[in-house]
Amino acid sequence: MPLSWNEIRHRAIAFSKEWTGVKREQAEKQTFWNEFFNVFGIRRRVVASFEEPVKKLSGDYGYIDLFWPRVVLVEHKSFGKDLGKAESQAFRYLRDLAREGRTDEIPRYVIVSDFARIALHDLEPEDQRALPLFDNRRVATIEFPLADFHQLIHAFAFIPGYQQHKFEEQDPINIEAVEILGRLHDALEAGGYSGHQLERFLVRVLFCLFAEDTGIFERESFKLYLLNRTAEDGSDLGLHLAHLFDVLNTPPEKRQKNLDETLATFAYVNGELFAENLRFADFNRDMRNALLACTRFDWSRISPAIFGSLFQAVMEPQERRQIGGHYTNERDILKLIRALFLDDLREAFERAKSSKAELRRFHRKLAQLRFLDPACGCGNFLVITYRELRSLEIEILKLLPEAQHELDIQRLSLMDVDAYYGIEISEWPARIAEVAMWLMDHQMSNRLSEAFGQYFARLPLKKAPIIVCGNALRLDWKKILPPAKCSYVLGNPPFVGKQFATAEQKTDMEIVCGNVKGGGVLDYVTAWYFKAGAYIQDTRIMVGFVSTNSISQGEQVGVLWNELFKRYHLKIHFAHRTFAWASEARGKAHVHVVIIGFSAFDTDTKRIYDYDADTEQAHLTPAKNISPYLIEGSDVVVLSRSTPVSRVPGIVFGNMPNDGGHLLLTESERKELLKKEPNAKKFVRPFLGSQEFINGMQRWCLWLKDASPSEIRGLPEVMKRVEAVKKHRLESPRETTRELAKIPMLFGEIRQPNGNYLLIPSVSSENRRYIPIGFMPKTVIGSNLVLFVPNATLYHFGVLSSAMHMAWVKQVCGRLESRYRYSNSLVYNNYPWPEAPSAKQCVAVEAAAQAVLDARKKFPDATLADLYDPLAMPKDLVKAHADLDRAVDLCYRPQPFDTDRHRVEQLFALYEKLTAPLIPPTKAPAKKRRQKIRSD
Repeated sequence: MPLSWNEIRHRAIAFSKEWTGVKREQAEKQTFWNEFFNVFGIRRRVVASFEEPVKKLSGDYGYIDLFWPRVVLVEHKSFGKDLGKAESQAFRYLRDLAREGRTDEIPRYVIVSDFARIALHDLEPEDQRALPLFDNRRVATIEFPLADFHQLIHAFAFIPGYQQHKFEEQDPINIEAVEILGRLHDALEAGGYSGHQLERFLVRVLFCLFAEDTGIFERESFKLYLLNRTAEDGSDLGLHLAHLFDVLNTPPEKRQKNLDETLATFAYVNGELFAENLRFADFNRDMRNALLACTRFDWSRISPAIFGSLFQAVMEPQERRQIGGHYTNERDILKLIRALFLDDLREAFERAKSSKAELRRFHRKLAQLRFLDPACGCGNFLVITYRELRSLEIEILKLLPEAQHELDIQRLSLMDVDAYYGIEISEWPARIAEVAMWLMDHQMSNRLSEAFGQYFARLPLKKAPIIVCGNALRLDWKKILPPAKCSYVLGNPPFVGKQFATAEQKTDMEIVCGNVKGGGVLDYVTAWYFKAGAYIQDTRIMVGFVSTNSISQGEQVGVLWNELFKRYHLKIHFAHRTFAWASEARGKAHVHVVIIGFSAFDTDTKRIYDYDADTEQAHLTPAKNISPYLIEGSDVVVLSRSTPVSRVPGIVFGNMPNDGGHLLLTESERKELLKKEPNAKKFVRPFLGSQEFINGMQRWCLWLKDASPSEIRGLPEVMKRVEAVKKHRLESPRETTRELAKIPMLFGEIRQPNGNYLLIPSVSSENRRYIPIGFMPKTVIGSNLVLFVPNATLYHFGVLSSAMHMAWVKQVCGRLESRYRYSNSLVYNNYPWPEAPSAKQCVAVEAAAQAVLDARKKFPDATLADLYDPLAMPKDLVKAHADLDRAVDLCYRPQPFDTDRHRVEQLFALYEKLTAPLIPPTKAPAKKRRQKIRSD
């Protein structure tokens, strides 16, 4: 009876390890092939002979290295020799056999090898048998390194006598495969098979797809079972799958003795994956074909990082948005886990290498680590963490002498999936996370097998990751994993802006952040920071979260971090500043994120990672302290204030019409009004909001502030509009608006300066290097979507138009979607102007500011949107701004700044100095050196 494929695979791994590095052909080749055949349970001398003579065309005799008549011919060369020459020689021997009349002995297969590589040639592939025997197009070849032998053993099925089955070439796993599975999900759901039952059912199917491609099951056994045991119309597919799932949950000794032999070959899985009784799922022909289509992909090659991302295809786009289904790719996961713990573990490993005792202690330390992802989704962070730590464990084991002599490698690995905890609100991703951990465990066990030459698979499954399906913001994390046992908290909580929050998510925020002053500005992700802060109190737990960069800039910073520092005394240990987040799923969202690592204890080794916008390369710099803005600086946050922190002119909002649109005019309405009432001309003024100012749009308003009652009454068309304003205000539910109905001829709020002023748009694109601002005459009426700086000078214009001020804007400014939303109370009033610039410095700024205005005037037909488009900005304007940037920089320090980060650090240091008397002291945690990860 032939060996089982699992036993053959086990022997193949051992064979590959044994023969790695062997190079001498004559000394070793016969032993090599004796042991090669033993992999398949075949005694070579019973079936094949060495040095089989064959008469060549020249009349001389050649000698085939190994010959099994009608089955296989082998040619062997020394290490590094050209396998092509060995193949040519082997095929010459085949022709010589034919010429000698030994055609009945001509084998179907030819194998050539140089110890390090093996090439198998099939001379009779099923789809090419019509071609002549020695036609090159008839030969099917696979070539592979010796280390991959165990992955390709089925190609040698002719040796142990298994029936030849042509395995279909599989496509790499891709989005198409998962979308097919997604359509199957939708079809089952539409048929009434839904909820928990459906999610659990599809997870089992997914496990089977992976299992038949990775050696857990016999290759293509799941596919062949579907093909050969189920009806083409799909009517009995649900029944057969239920039977299979029951078998997978039953130990061999407890299975029925007359069990179908096809089912009997499937391994016992256990692990609770197949334990629950599920209702039968009803299939039709199309659904059966969809499932078979899934078997045509190579699920063994799936990247765990892509695993969760691809399964977005199963969920509706609206649902993905609501639950914040942004799946982080592997590169970004590694950024977090390297900074959080992996780099430290690697350093500890290097230190422990010199002592076997230290190495063993370090190994035990690794096995004691526990991880919690409180928004785990499909488990990407946990899966990649497990992979990296298992990889580190394999490196440790390679250095331990006892590991090289261990007969049972299962005893070597101390790490298992039950050290990983997750919380996920949706059933389907939670179950995917669970299976993903088991699949990664199997992949890493395969790597351990390859390293030590023994086949190792944890079957039946005995341990499982602890993935809790529930709302992380309403669950008590301490009941899932007690803080005393937890080592690290990590993940990427949902990227849901406050404006997109559902009613349930708003309730979550109320539960977690309801007593936070100003908490209405906080995004959904911030609730995880509060939960984590409470969880890690009085522990050495480190936390690392990927979050949208909104929590490190703008109005959220002051509200969020001020409260976190006050409540939990948190300290930021490392920060990846803003970089572009990338998902591997189709239709990925464009999000800019940060990674923040923090704890409830301090450290001397803080790190900031900065990114080039073009290359996305990280630059690491040490920091004494990391501020909530993710720059080097104190923990001081910028809070709204009503007056400027520096001695500069005040700033005010523009004029609010509150008129229902009746005091406002388009260009055509202006012309029509003046045609009917020319005397209204002196009351019609240009009206500018952010859009009109930046894009050069024409808009007008009726400015009746200085109009006498008789003048107004003498303009019937104007009176109609005033009457409409009154009606609009009276219909308002707000009492203050109804009160304004008493003066319907005036804007609801009037702040128009009495002289010329500097106009700043309240909203501007984040793509511009500078926010366009400009001087306006008092006759131009600004709307409530602009801000005024009355009595501003060229010096003020210059500083506000500089890179220095823009660096502050980027860090402190709130956002409308992604656009800058300039604020008087948060941005302007807190901006630290140069403390005491010299007269010479002020003149330099004014001259450079005038040069900017002059450069604009060279393009009279261009709007500010045209002039400040980063792709169209004129050369003269670019240079003028560069000169202005330098002039303003020199007002802050003797040499210009080279990066915005350095500008911001300077500004925050100055801000802290200016506001120091106003900031109450806060209790700080005791400072400790960052704990080195020790091997004991």
